[in-house]
Amino acid sequence: MTLTNKQKQYLKGLAHPLKPVVQLGQHGLTEGVLAEIDSALAHHELIKVRVPSDDREEKSLIMDAIVLETKATKLQVIGHVLVLYKASEEKKIDIPKK
Repeated sequence: MTLTNKQKQYLKGLAHPLKPVVQLGQHGLTEGVLAEIDSALAHHELIKVRVPSDDREEKSLIMDAIVLETKATKLQVIGHVLVLYKASEEKKIDIPKK
């Protein structure tokens, strides 16, 4: 899904007050964590995921893997928090057209 800058800004505004729904633990990115992220995206459409890692490259690789596996849109990364959006069947979030 391709979003315009205006649509991304709108979604970032909606995501601002949200708390991270999923947090990676000591085992990193596992199948269970990916399943939980997919489930949260299906339920909420817009989520935050916390990726606690001191190594920038490792954190970047983990975030890229999450985006690739979930087929979600990466809206932004702030520190250790990744903001994801993926439209569900029910379209819970109304996005401006342009």
